[in-house]
Amino acid sequence: MGTIEDAAGPALTLAAQRRRNLPAAAAFVWLGQGWRDLWHNARPSLAYGLLVFAVSAGIVWGLFRLQLDYILFPALAGFMVVGPLVAIGLYQKSRDIEEGRSVSLGRMILVRPASGAQVWFTGSILGLLMLAWMRAAVLIYALFFGLRPFPGLDGVVAMLLTTPQGWGMLAVGTAVGGLFAAFSFAVSTFAVPMLLDQRTDAFTAMGTSISMVWNNMPVMLAWGAIVLVLFLVGVATGLLGLIVVFPLLGHATWHSYRAIQ
Repeated sequence: MGTIEDAAGPALTLAAQRRRNLPAAAAFVWLGQGWRDLWHNARPSLAYGLLVFAVSAGIVWGLFRLQLDYILFPALAGFMVVGPLVAIGLYQKSRDIEEGRSVSLGRMILVRPASGAQVWFTGSILGLLMLAWMRAAVLIYALFFGLRPFPGLDGVVAMLLTTPQGWGMLAVGTAVGGLFAAFSFAVSTFAVPMLLDQRTDAFTAMGTSISMVWNNMPVMLAWGAIVLVLFLVGVATGLLGLIVVFPLLGHATWHSYRAIQ
């Protein structure tokens, strides 16, 4: 009859196989590799980034048009949840470069993942996670301000920084948002590249992604910080920065997957 140690053995071995002991500085190597892929036949990548910018700007315009500006910030944060799925065409370009194939925007848009429809199933799960994040943000606002109408972007900063309710909302919102962000990052960052590259199912890919992040925490914390900073740069430029930032992060994510898989 096996012991607990015997049962734990395979799990410990698998964890060890996914531990690369990479230094935090390796995240900057991935970024450099992503920069190289971006400018290797740059037009498809920049066109991809332009498309992401156009769709993102259209969504933001729609939120204001429909007077849903109160979910703007959760929606921008939620974009980071579904971003790995949106970037699948950039992974395809990096893989084509890696394997010596020709690069084209058509191949990047009409991607044929090795896992087939499993990648879209993963996308639906990420979409639901994004919606849950946005709903949580609305509930947190209601918890602290009740039925008080959203004051608009001009008044929200003063409301958050000069009232006790605002301070409480910032503290709770940051904690809850941090949990959502950490879970979303762990679930998605390697799952979509894996589904593109290997024939597997969505839950295996997401579970493996969590394991890969957990067992390579120092470098993944550094990579997560880089992703956040560059995404904020893209937002701060009125989303125009996404034309370059999004392809850069997409290509670099492929190299992070290759380094840790």
